Amino acid sequence: MTSASSRLISSRFIDAPAIAAASLARAGDVVIDVAPAAGGDQTSALAPIHRAVADEVARALSRGERPRAILGDCCQTIGVVAGLTRAGLMPSVIWLDSHGDFNTWETTPSGFLGGMPLAMLTGRGDQRMLQAVGLNPIDDKRVVLSDARDLDPGERDLVRASGVRHVADVATLMKHLPDGSLYVHFDTDIIDAREAPAFLYPATGGPTAEVMRGIIAAIEATGRLVACSATVGWDTRHAAAATTGAVVAHVMAPLFD
Repeated sequence: MTSASSRLISSRFIDAPAIAAASLARAGDVVIDVAPAAGGDQTSALAPIHRAVADEVARALSRGERPRAILGDCCQTIGVVAGLTRAGLMPSVIWLDSHGDFNTWETTPSGFLGGMPLAMLTGRGDQRMLQAVGLNPIDDKRVVLSDARDLDPGERDLVRASGVRHVADVATLMKHLPDGSLYVHFDTDIIDAREAPAFLYPATGGPTAEVMRGIIAAIEATGRLVACSATVGWDTRHAAAATTGAVVAHVMAPLFD
């Protein structure tokens, strides 16, 4: 695989501006700023955004580059996986998150779409986001979910009943990596929020920034990573916004610098 890589920034959080993600853009990045579709419900409105992400991931791969996507929300990973599939790649998915993102409309207590994408990717719940980008569900056996310390009750039941490998202690993740090519998705709120207090969806506990940086550096060092993405989200008006942004940038550096 070529050492060349391409960074893309998506400047949308669901159907609103993703200010934190946009703040990380730098010269040479491809910035995706596609408006949601008018009419219909929120799920269908996001289709143009996900298609744009899929298109750019596929374009990067066609140039022999490794896509690196900084996303405003985790649903946009559906676009990343669609772009990989379009290029003929079917890597295992390593999902690093304080949350499981494994809710469906039947289990979610909040109705938040950002809590559903991993369930959708594995064929559970509403499949319209996958259908919009021409993506078939991926097999549970291709998915490793790590940390996910904050699971809703019904979501926890779904994870337990699934074939997804749940590695609760992210410090042991390297012992559980599957063979073959890898796509890693990293939601930055996996970091202990005491170090990054402005996170939008903080969860108690979690790995320190240094531990998390070491883990993603170790995944990179395998030489098997075909794509990576990160969801970044913090309150840019929070008193600790600058501190949170600096912590996130430090942890992401092994994959995104």
